[in-house]
Amino acid sequence: MKMRYFFVLIGLVALLASCGNSRTSQAVLEQKIDSIRALEVKRQLRMKGIKLDDVTPFQMFYDSLYLQSLPISYSEDYVTSLPGFRLVPPALVAYLDLEGKESPRAIALPETLGSRLVLLAADVDDGEYELWVYSLDSECIPVDKLLIYEPSRFSEKKLANENRDVFFSITSYLEISVMEYADDDDSVGQLSTYVVDESRMFVEKPHTKD
Repeated sequence: MKMRYFFVLIGLVALLASCGNSRTSQAVLEQKIDSIRALEVKRQLRMKGIKLDDVTPFQMFYDSLYLQSLPISYSEDYVTSLPGFRLVPPALVAYLDLEGKESPRAIALPETLGSRLVLLAADVDDGEYELWVYSLDSECIPVDKLLIYEPSRFSEKKLANENRDVFFSITSYLEISVMEYADDDDSVGQLSTYVVDESRMFVEKPHTKD
């Protein structure tokens, strides 16, 4: 019973897609699916005892965050001291799918294409933090997230690299570059660049030939 409403909405979107209406564009369908996703997130929050009024709990927290100036890139000082980051209240840890984290911290990024963005530091072992970028909708409901820094993936050899700033960077145009390593070979990394699309999802930009 509790999932019936969600599946009914999914069915309606599927019906629209199968009606053969050429005026129904892919973008419109994505917006509908995005709305359904937000409704399901709200339902799950209510089941966890988080009451949603006109202003969501995270929206109040988001409005209180400092704004991170851009551009930024990796530095040891930044990932350890987390300047300007604010502690996420315990009541919002589950809201951000951070169960088990003791002291996650967050700072706001400039908005893009109607998406509110948050840079979130999630504590891991030995007092280190991994960094995520969250995209939020107009009601501050999380839509997507992207891991941009994971301390355990960077050995001392990598940290000795002169180009360590490419571990991650965020430009003034909100292009997010991340050095990614294959699970079976962490000696050579691949630099990937992401942007936020109109559906508030992080999408990788295609590589261009030099």
